[in-house]
Amino acid sequence: MPLEGSATPNRIDPATVVGWGVDADPENDPTYPMRDRSQDSKGGMDWNRPTLQPQTVEVLRSTEHNRRTAVYGTSTPPKGISGAIRRQAFKKSEGKWSHWLMLLAADRINVVEGIGQDLARGKVPNIPAEMGVRSEIQYNMPGLVRKTVVAGAAVAVLYALLRSTRPRRQPSRRRY
Repeated sequence: MPLEGSATPNRIDPATVVGWGVDADPENDPTYPMRDRSQDSKGGMDWNRPTLQPQTVEVLRSTEHNRRTAVYGTSTPPKGISGAIRRQAFKKSEGKWSHWLMLLAADRINVVEGIGQDLARGKVPNIPAEMGVRSEIQYNMPGLVRKTVVAGAAVAVLYALLRSTRPRRQPSRRRY
């Protein structure tokens, strides 16, 4: 976990990114005329950087950012398989699909890891309640039916595929 100011590999040079700092030139302000900065001191860019939140857990940072943000979430630091996938995703640029697809996959894997943790603690999760089935019934019954049919079809196809790939046992021939 690199600390602030330390040299980190795989960082992108902002000068090489097309469009980086597009709003840095006050003469080329994309918010003009909606926001007239002529009344602001220093063109509206005179704020001091907030004090950084102390880093007590691993914080993943995009390759596009030279330093971490002042405030960030620490409730779920990366861990397990999903954390390993997130670490790999953050080695890629935010402009790459692979970055976002890996983060989506990590989210899905994290759900499964959470269910496993609940079961390991002896708590059986109430998955329908956590998925908001009551609200779906009340406000989106056609969507719930569609999701149920699609999920049922997916389970049936998966079951059929698993049954078809399993080698069949030959009946034993008994001699009397």
